[in-house]
Amino acid sequence: MTSKVDYLGELRTTCTHLRSGQQFTTDAPVDNQGKGQAFSPTDLCATSLATCMLTTMGISARNHGIDMTGASADVNKIMAADPRRIARVEVTVHMPANHYTEHQKKILETAARTCPVAVSLSENLEQVIEFRW
Repeated sequence: MTSKVDYLGELRTTCTHLRSGQQFTTDAPVDNQGKGQAFSPTDLCATSLATCMLTTMGISARNHGIDMTGASADVNKIMAADPRRIARVEVTVHMPANHYTEHQKKILETAARTCPVAVSLSENLEQVIEFRW
């Protein structure tokens, strides 16, 4: 197993990564009867896209001798109704000023756009990815 999720009541869960024991809490968002005091499940989904992108880029960077230390990503999630779902995720990747070549940029952008989360999400979910070099 990868993780264990316990329902705490009041629309909250505690999630435990079994290998490491690391934990975090989720909460329903304010616009869906929750308190909004932690990541919501849909926040995690959108954020997982950005973490997967940066991790996969990091693997490619290491394999190609590219330094991307200090990269970050901003995530914006847009919900839709009927049915309630994530309609759009916007990710802006900020890269450190390392004077990347066009070839290096292509390697890293391809890694990001083809990360496991990106290719696992529904085709109905719009992914808007921007890179700031």
